Amino acid sequence: MVLVGLLAGTNTLAMAEDSSLVLLPQQIELRTPQDQQLVVVQRQSGDKLLGQMSEAIEWTSADPAIATIENGTVRPVARGTTTITAKVGDQSASVEVVVSGQDQPTQYGFHRDVLPILSKRNCNAGGCHGALAGKGGFRLSLNGYDPESDYFNIVKQDKGRRIEFAAPEYSLLLNKPSTAVPHKGGLVLPRDSEDFEVLAQWIAHGAAPPQSGDAVVERLEVFPDASLQEIGTSQQFSVRAHYSDGTSRDVTRWVRWSSTNDTVSQVNADGLASIMGPGEGAIVAWYDSKLAIARTTVPYPASGQNTDGADDRKPRNFIDEHIDAQLNRLNLVASPNCTDAEFLRRAYLDTIGRIPNLDETRDYLADTSEDKRDKLIEKLLESPEFVDYWAYKWSDILMLNGTLLRPAALKTYYQWIHSHVEKNTPWDQLVREIVTSTGESTENGATNFFALNQSPEEMTENASQAFMSLSIGCAKCHNHPLEKWTNDQYYAMANIFSRVKAKGWGGEGRNGDGARTLYVATSGELVQPRTGKPQPPTPLDGEPMALDSPEDRRVKFAHWLTSPENPYFAKAITNRVWANFYGVGLVEEVDDLRISNPPSNGALFDAATKHVVDSKFDLKSLMRTILQSNAYQRSSKPIGGNEAESRFYSRYYPRQIMAEVLHDAVVQVTGVPSKFDTVAFPGNDKQKTDFYPEGTKAIQLYDSAVENYFLSTFGRNPRNIVCECERSSEPTMVQVLHISNGNTINNKLQSKDSRVEKLFQLRRNGLSDEALVDEIYLTCFSRYPTPEKRQQLVQFLPPVNSAEERATIEDLFWGLLSTREFLFNH
Repeated sequence: MVLVGLLAGTNTLAMAEDSSLVLLPQQIELRTPQDQQLVVVQRQSGDKLLGQMSEAIEWTSADPAIATIENGTVRPVARGTTTITAKVGDQSASVEVVVSGQDQPTQYGFHRDVLPILSKRNCNAGGCHGALAGKGGFRLSLNGYDPESDYFNIVKQDKGRRIEFAAPEYSLLLNKPSTAVPHKGGLVLPRDSEDFEVLAQWIAHGAAPPQSGDAVVERLEVFPDASLQEIGTSQQFSVRAHYSDGTSRDVTRWVRWSSTNDTVSQVNADGLASIMGPGEGAIVAWYDSKLAIARTTVPYPASGQNTDGADDRKPRNFIDEHIDAQLNRLNLVASPNCTDAEFLRRAYLDTIGRIPNLDETRDYLADTSEDKRDKLIEKLLESPEFVDYWAYKWSDILMLNGTLLRPAALKTYYQWIHSHVEKNTPWDQLVREIVTSTGESTENGATNFFALNQSPEEMTENASQAFMSLSIGCAKCHNHPLEKWTNDQYYAMANIFSRVKAKGWGGEGRNGDGARTLYVATSGELVQPRTGKPQPPTPLDGEPMALDSPEDRRVKFAHWLTSPENPYFAKAITNRVWANFYGVGLVEEVDDLRISNPPSNGALFDAATKHVVDSKFDLKSLMRTILQSNAYQRSSKPIGGNEAESRFYSRYYPRQIMAEVLHDAVVQVTGVPSKFDTVAFPGNDKQKTDFYPEGTKAIQLYDSAVENYFLSTFGRNPRNIVCECERSSEPTMVQVLHISNGNTINNKLQSKDSRVEKLFQLRRNGLSDEALVDEIYLTCFSRYPTPEKRQQLVQFLPPVNSAEERATIEDLFWGLLSTREFLFNH
């Protein structure tokens, strides 16, 4: 790719020979005497924006009587139209500037002007007056989510002592943060600042209150929104707010900035980013509860390492097209194709949640057909074990937990999920059935979603988290500090579920049958605590429903939720499926799809989501495409410097096998099943259960409260909340000790029913040492040992009929079961 080549051949991307200048934004309109616009000079090559030009720029205005330009900031002078030009060397770029409204006096508004200043200066932050109890007797709503109460507290509370209309500059609102009088927060608002003047002018003109008809911010636009940067450079960003009345203005100086990846770029309070290292990151601009994202791409430096054997295959599908394009942008080399043995084990673990057995491994490795991988993929997708594995995965999301549901209701819920996976029910249909479910909990398992979430607020939060990967709980008390969701939107969404009711409480005691009838009333509202009135029931960013309609509001909500036009629903399930196979979601964390947490490859995420929608939410279609891709089938071994990256799929990322699958792998290798006969309740309370007959796999346990030390130690999801964060995949010292000295592996190896005993007897009946070693490797690793390793282990074996013969075979198994190759998917 041309741009990547530029990095290796020049000192700076901004000086690339084929680049030109461009001014951002490319349209400027200044509507009041106080308006201004920060203009950024960017290099451009084709349709790609490169780095910023910040030095040796010659600025000119075609008519300084209309608008002036100084240090990149355009200011209005009089009505009219002019042109601003930036020249660097022999190149130049221009932008038209339209100035209007200069003869109209500026009217500062509380919502439009005052609140942004308080937010930028952190006056209404959680650590200051935005705290629940405020500071020093003065309380503001967090980040300005409640303008009416903020106005009252500023202008009218305590007999209006914070405002001096006759002498605005002496108002307590200004004197405290400017330290004219003592202020525990220190100097926040210098008296010579523009913000001080704006607040003083607002007071001088009567401190106008917020009005219901005030224009509100509808969206933000950040410049540049995507650019190719170089390590060690800087980039200034500019933000424009677009309002509901059709106007827009530069709000860069009131934006709160953050970076999603400080290892790629860091940003200061003025929107100036420092490019720190290679990768792709994003700068987040927050203003008035709206966010905008600016993507920064920083190519990796040219690697001096050997890249022989790099993956040069043509893209298999759209996944490879997008991943290869990004690797090219980032100057990364892809690892080569994995071996057949690696693919076999990897595909089994990721698709059906177990390792291949001995016969499956031998047959697959002996197969010489060119399409053997595609045939294996189809076999796995149609396997009965696929149903068990994915029913278990969805049970994590839907919180199947015996401490929260009665046994009969829990079993009915699981059977409902399992049957839908078995029928390959489209995901949107499955979710609609949950969201609109009614009836008895032991007959219609889907109703148990509402038994787990019994208040409108819980229903709202868990439906948002489970089906849209949105955590909106913060908006219950105030506008979301990291997202665009407001307090009003939260209660409008929660009011959809205000009429969901239940009768019957599941029988007596823990062994009650769990029967609980879910129904929907024809009236009843959830009151918004801040206003004392109900919000019209409205899905997030959706259309409001009539308050007086007796219809089940969940029906319209379900239609909105599962609609292909819903930007969150399809993306949420796409990201969950993607993370299962690649180990890293396109968005990380997997269930955190907020705007301020953008995907590592936006174009790929959009394409994968479109694939899910186009296939009518048949998730197997996406799984098949993933399994067939070159990216999925790459080796996990790094090459040519790609070991430093962990988000762009230049290789397969090894990861510890999830607890339940690892447990079942130990059982499969040893041949000794575990007993699951106890349910552990909070505290030390336990109860015997006969729900799980001998031979039940851990992946078939539908109750996360079933007691098992191995599963708990290796990070099983307890399903107390809807969050992937409840499952741990981090290796711990406790895990190491359990592998070494615990009873799970050791007891199973020592059992008279174990595979060790069978191989021990076969060796005594003539099985060769070479064949014994091969079988152990094929059983544990799904591959043959190297000739060198086979010979080494053969020499390790004692003579037949010796006293230490069986213990030595145990040691061989234990040695392999305790390695990273067994414990990790790779």
